[in-house]
Amino acid sequence: MHTVSSDIDIDLPVRTVYNQWTQFEDFPAFMGGVEEVKQVDETTLNWRVTVGGVERDFLAKITEQVPDERVAWNSVSGPSHAGVVTFHRLDENKTRVRLQLDWEPEGFVEHAGALLQLDDAQVAKDLKEFARLLESNGFESGAWRGSVDRPSDGTAV
Repeated sequence: MHTVSSDIDIDLPVRTVYNQWTQFEDFPAFMGGVEEVKQVDETTLNWRVTVGGVERDFLAKITEQVPDERVAWNSVSGPSHAGVVTFHRLDENKTRVRLQLDWEPEGFVEHAGALLQLDDAQVAKDLKEFARLLESNGFESGAWRGSVDRPSDGTAV
């Protein structure tokens, strides 16, 4: 598996930043290659992405969600991956977002991209765009404050 991690500081309160992150269907606005995200239920997301000119659909399951702290997920179909995003209150109006993604490259283009760290650059760019959009709005477009408990079998990220 290949691991990508990146973080960014956002000049807004942790609650605002977390609330916006829970608006999964808004991800195409700031994530390169993400064509569509549909929330099937509270823990299941259907993704349509384009990577290296190849379109893929997959399901991801939220395995843990703690308001204002973390969201963890893993794939249940399609390309193998798992990740976690954490939210760190730096002060009243500043939040650090840290994203870690473990994924299994498939095919020549993805293996080359991983070796050249193009995936790292894309994740950093996506976080920067998330921060830009959120800071320019100054508020979240919605929120989901529910929790998802980590499975007791240790499968969460």
